[in-house]
Amino acid sequence: MSIWPRDIEEQAYSIIHDFTARGLMIATAESCTGGMIAGALTEIPGSSAVIDRGFVTYSNEAKMRMIGVSSETLKAYGAVSRETAIEMANGALAGSRADVSIAVTGVAGPGGGSIEKPVGLVHLAAARRDGKVFHREMRYGDIGRQGVRLATLRTALEILIEAGAFT
Repeated sequence: MSIWPRDIEEQAYSIIHDFTARGLMIATAESCTGGMIAGALTEIPGSSAVIDRGFVTYSNEAKMRMIGVSSETLKAYGAVSRETAIEMANGALAGSRADVSIAVTGVAGPGGGSIEKPVGLVHLAAARRDGKVFHREMRYGDIGRQGVRLATLRTALEILIEAGAFT
């Protein structure tokens, strides 16, 4: 029995099965999900053939030191931004053996939101070795911390499927 809802388990299984068949590896860079993406993927037997590593970069310092997000990006755009998500994805790719990376940064709540960056705002990005980058901005709304995190996980898995589809 999985700890994840059935749809998440099915998405994760599909990713692991597809990426294994194609010999592709994944790295994750997670802020607001705190490792949930890597957790859902590694729940699937055989995931060790696909998951290279995961970075949980909750603090700005971790984003800079572990995956090379620039202090200039963080100062200019903030941790919750398209620019930071893309740098996180590129940094995870550069710091791993992966073919595809997925990165998420957002405001899960219940606090921490603002008018410009409300609770439920999440930026997701994927990067591939061929230089292609995917970005999606999601505004889930104030659906509770767990709701934002699970919604982000679902979206991240969708983006991984899209990013891996043409590698």
